[in-house]
Amino acid sequence: MKLYHPAVMTDWQGRADAKENEYFYQIIKPLDLSTCIENNLKGFALLGFECDLGIKRNQGRIGAAAGARAIKQAVARLPVHRLISIYDAGSIVPENNDLATAQVALGNAVNKLLTMGLFPVVLGGGHETAWGHYQGLAQYLGNKSVDIVNFDAHFDLRDIPADNVGTSGTPFRQIALDREQKKLDFNYYCIGIQKASNTRSLFDTAKKLKAHYLLADDIYAKGMLAVEEFLTPILARNTPIYLSICLDVFAACFAPGVSAPQSLGLNPWQIISSLKQLAASGKVISLDIVELAPNYDIDQRTTKLAAQLLNIFISHSI
Repeated sequence: MKLYHPAVMTDWQGRADAKENEYFYQIIKPLDLSTCIENNLKGFALLGFECDLGIKRNQGRIGAAAGARAIKQAVARLPVHRLISIYDAGSIVPENNDLATAQVALGNAVNKLLTMGLFPVVLGGGHETAWGHYQGLAQYLGNKSVDIVNFDAHFDLRDIPADNVGTSGTPFRQIALDREQKKLDFNYYCIGIQKASNTRSLFDTAKKLKAHYLLADDIYAKGMLAVEEFLTPILARNTPIYLSICLDVFAACFAPGVSAPQSLGLNPWQIISSLKQLAASGKVISLDIVELAPNYDIDQRTTKLAAQLLNIFISHSI
């Protein structure tokens, strides 16, 4: 597979005195997508997208290319409270600053994981990850509906540049355009939007595309129930969900290591109940966690938060 790099299993290390199967590093298995042809696997597959080309094109702070491996290393040291099947499926790594080709490669890898029967967990990378991730979902789902739930301070609905190659600020605009061209619904739900991080024209674009969103202001005003109420009609639908978590949705005290830190972002506890709710619904078919830039992290706060969110989701999945 072009641009594909197999898992680096030395990332998975932990306590030498641990009892058997107590930590993720003890139960993780490598999965080489370039050679594996099995189609009846079950469990979770972690797939890195070691890319921040979209962030660079969006004039953000680069560093997210190192995010995937940092998350894997943090997950390795977390305890396992129920036995699951989990694989490190390696990473997609761009070459020659070619973002579009890397996104296609990511899509192909996601489609392969889904076809094999696995649940893809894509670890970015910038939020340009989402456009590549979605391409794999589109291959797998065909013309079926999909609900996109994005925890994010930003809409990421910016205009696509003239060269038709996106940025970390355009992935959901690219998805909307793709679905419009195929005459499919664009069901986009964004949670944690910051007025200070989105221009008036972006709010206009969201309205034009009939995107649904929940402001960070409303979450602070109403508490975690605001998120649960927002998700209720989505979970009532018989539609698969693509879940995306951009770590810049959280306040900078919790997530300093991101491309665009948020001084008034969310407290993680404001969404954890809803994350459990989404996991337990069985309707989420893939997940990505994006925008971790370890070079800007403090005390590994953002890295550990990303690992904890992943662990919570896995632990509460049916």
